Amino acid sequence: MSDKDIIEQRMQKLITMTAGFCDAYVDDDYKQLCEKLTRKMSRKRNVPFLSGRIEIWAAAIIHALGSINFLFDPNFKPYLGAADISDYFGTSKSTVSQKAKVIRDMFKMGYWDNEFSTTHMQKSNPASNLVMAGDMILDVRSLPPDIQEALIRQKKDRKT
Repeated sequence: MSDKDIIEQRMQKLITMTAGFCDAYVDDDYKQLCEKLTRKMSRKRNVPFLSGRIEIWAAAIIHALGSINFLFDPNFKPYLGAADISDYFGTSKSTVSQKAKVIRDMFKMGYWDNEFSTTHMQKSNPASNLVMAGDMILDVRSLPPDIQEALIRQKKDRKT
């Protein structure tokens, strides 16, 4: 079996495992983010999940996403404890936490991450309505509708 086949096989296994967890405990948003993150990991030069137990990587993917989306904070929904993830996969909480940090560092993931935030987190981002206009920071909602549209278009154009 080639390296490419092994990567594909393990990637599919991770997608299935994380999807099962998300279906049971969180939501479709997390399920989609887990698949996106797994696929992105599979394209790295040194694919991290080629070594180690697959259950640890599955738990670490969910943990990494959960930690930047406040999954472990009871004031947010969905809510889970980090131990719930480890218990589900039969893994050590500390090992999962360490691998999750590797993943977060690998992709420079943080709160309100443009690529890996849940839909709810993207909407609640305190900076999502702010734009730079010259040397000023403005709240788009305080401006006339035509200017709002122009600034939002400009902000989107900069991201691409």
